[in-house]
Amino acid sequence: GNMYEFTITGSFVVVAGYLLLRKRYGLSWMGPIVTAIELILLMVAVLWLYDPVAPLTAALLSYWLVIHVMSAIIATGAFTLGGITSALYLIKLRSKDADRGYVARLPSLATLDRVSYRIHAFGFPVWTFAVLISGPIWAHQAWSSYWNWDPKEDWAFITWVVYAAYLHARTTAGWRGRNAAVLALVGTATLWFNFIGINYFSTS
Repeated sequence: GNMYEFTITGSFVVVAGYLLLRKRYGLSWMGPIVTAIELILLMVAVLWLYDPVAPLTAALLSYWLVIHVMSAIIATGAFTLGGITSALYLIKLRSKDADRGYVARLPSLATLDRVSYRIHAFGFPVWTFAVLISGPIWAHQAWSSYWNWDPKEDWAFITWVVYAAYLHARTTAGWRGRNAAVLALVGTATLWFNFIGINYFSTS
């Protein structure tokens, strides 16, 4: 019903997604980073986003809200994990001491690139469903309009465009490695700006 509830639920999905993928892709090296990001998200939720539990407003009383929000949360968790992997790719790429410390625990650059792509490829159709299908249906039920061009909707669409460009560039233009990782991080930035930044910077 609010950003506090969304953030703590999204944090849970990030951890659950990591645990599900940990054995499949051998992601034990990602554990410390996921833990650190979880602590940051939960601190933000408790210190700045906290709202007491309250009944939902009339506009939120719809099963389409549940479908829309849950799909958005699942995609957000996947994109966050993909963003972490992309960031680690760039760190390993630029590291001069790749044989020491935490960087030495990371898999090869090719493996990081492949894992990042697979996670993003999973998250994108879920995000598409959340933003372009279930979201407009819920909006029409609540406000009799499929799309209102408010900042949340606009940035959700911008995020969709960035990730669509990422997947399109990988499959058609052959983007790999650094360029793909940078574009993925741009997508992660737009994603989290939409969910947290818009609340603080938008006057609409």
